[in-house]
Parts: sequence; structure tokens; C-alpha cells
Amino acid sequence: MSFLDSLKQSVRDVTQSMNSELKKFRSKDLLQAIVAGSTMIAYADGEVSPAEKQKLLGYVRNSEQLSVFDTDKVIEAFNQYLGRFEFDPTIGTGEALQKISVFKGKPEAHLIVRVCLAIANADGNIDVSERQALDQICRALELDPKAFA
Repeated sequence: MSFLDSLKQSVRDVTQSMNSELKKFRSKDLLQAIVAGSTMIAYADGEVSPAEKQKLLGYVRNSEQLSVFDTDKVIEAFNQYLGRFEFDPTIGTGEALQKISVFKGKPEAHLIVRVCLAIANADGNIDVSERQALDQICRALELDPKAFA
């Protein structure tokens, strides 16, 4: 390999590494919003099922934007939000909606709702409390809840 080829490869490696780091930075808020919303939905009926947790992890692993995150970090964030909901559902809801509302009016808003909808449907049934939580998330994002019925 010539010096020039080696230099080109080094530049490609650095560029790829920088792009990966930039993607992490840009996606961190989105990850937080998705995990916060997913926790809100999972906790809505008072019981967080393994299916709901697996659905979230599966989405993060398969998402081009979010797959750069370590699943341990996703689990840690989920458990932090869950702890807030278990301590006081009002506080948990407020903090989750605060993270979610960052995406009000942005294209990612629809993605957040779709992931939350998938979490709600993880057990094959969207109950009334999960529907109410989805409606709150939609309102925080200024989206029509009926569009996700």
C-alpha cells in the first residue's frame, strides 16, 4: 500500500468515526424522547411487560439513527424513567413529556409516536390507559391523536 493510499484510508477512517460521533450527538435527544415516551406508555397500565421492553430494545437495535447507542445505556435510561414513574406518576409524566416536546413540529415527532404506538401494542392490546398516554404524547408534539388511532 502506497503512502497516498494509506493517507486516504486514514482520512476515511477519521471521517467515518466523526460521522458516527455526530450521529450519536444528534440522536441523543431523540433517544431520550423515545425512551421517555416508551416508558410512559409501558407504565400507563401500571405494569411494564417484558414484551414492551423487548419491543423498545428491538427498535433501537434496528434503527439506523439509534443503533449507535449501547443497549446498556438504553436499559439504564428506561430504568431511570421507570423509577420516576414508580416514585410519582405525575413527575414521571411531566419529565417524559418535557423530553418529548423538544420534537414538537419536527419530522421526528411522528417517529416518536409510532415507536410509542408499537410499545403500546407489544402485548397485542392497546388499553384505555395506554391510549390516554398516547394522546398526551400526541398533544405534546402538537399532532392529532386520531391520526394514530
